[in-house]
Amino acid sequence: MDIQRFIREHKRLWSELDGLLSRFERRKRSVQAAQIDRLTQLYKTASAHLAYAQTYYPNDEIGLYLNQLVSRAHHALHAEQWKTSNRLGDFFKRRFTGYILERRWFVLLALLLFGVGALSGFIAVWQDPSHLHAVIPAEIADRIDPHRVGEGHEDLQSAIVSSSIMTNNIRVAILAFASGITFGALTVYVLVYNGLLLGALAAVFWQSGQSYVFWAYILPHGIIELTAIFIAGGAGLYMGYRMINPGPYTRKYMFLRSVKESALLLVGTIPLFVIAGIIEGYITPSALSLEAKYGVAAATLVALALYIFYGKLNEKRTPQAESGAAGL
Repeated sequence: MDIQRFIREHKRLWSELDGLLSRFERRKRSVQAAQIDRLTQLYKTASAHLAYAQTYYPNDEIGLYLNQLVSRAHHALHAEQWKTSNRLGDFFKRRFTGYILERRWFVLLALLLFGVGALSGFIAVWQDPSHLHAVIPAEIADRIDPHRVGEGHEDLQSAIVSSSIMTNNIRVAILAFASGITFGALTVYVLVYNGLLLGALAAVFWQSGQSYVFWAYILPHGIIELTAIFIAGGAGLYMGYRMINPGPYTRKYMFLRSVKESALLLVGTIPLFVIAGIIEGYITPSALSLEAKYGVAAATLVALALYIFYGKLNEKRTPQAESGAAGL
């Protein structure tokens, strides 16, 4: 059976299961016994479809969709075991990293676009410093002095600064995500432009011989912050891609599905922005040595790598347990 026929024959059942799950998740108290029986039946059927898709269409996204659908059904049928705290813990323990790995090519594309912007900004200002004013607003560009980095930070109220930074970064991430509705065009602009700003600043400090100082103030919070922006940007790019190429589905159906999946990626970045904001508000302006700040940056990089690795291990273990449950 070819993939299009497989989807046509079973799409109605999957949509019914998705609708039932939405009802369970929003209005659990209004669910009737007959609906629970129907959910159980559809769960078993979808589990069989998942096994079939994994066997005959291992490289098609239908497998990812069915895996998410079956996983949601499994959690709904074991609702008492999945209170809010447990579901939240499960999301950050394995599902968030799973979503990142599933959309890794779009996240990497976001990184590439940001890198293109950064390289362009660096080259432009390195060749002609006056280009800085074409990239960065004049009132900000005029205040940049590479030899006075860190001055006045002791007078800042770290809590206020941290909160302001978090809010701004989350706003950028939401913009990168929501811009996916423009077929990804505005998302591309947001990523390239933010890269352009960083590249232009890096060139200014490079020309002044202050690159070591510059990166000591950028990397401690920047590694986590930029990772979160790349994830949000990747979510927006995926949404735009699915608007252009819905595959075997209708454009409306694929758009709504991609919005739901991408929104989960965006939600998962919020703790990353909180951590980055705390570092930028308290550690970046602190009196710590430059070497210590580089140490903090290295620690954040290792922590991110370990988190992804840990999530991948948990994702491998849990599907095996759920597959066993599905076969009962």
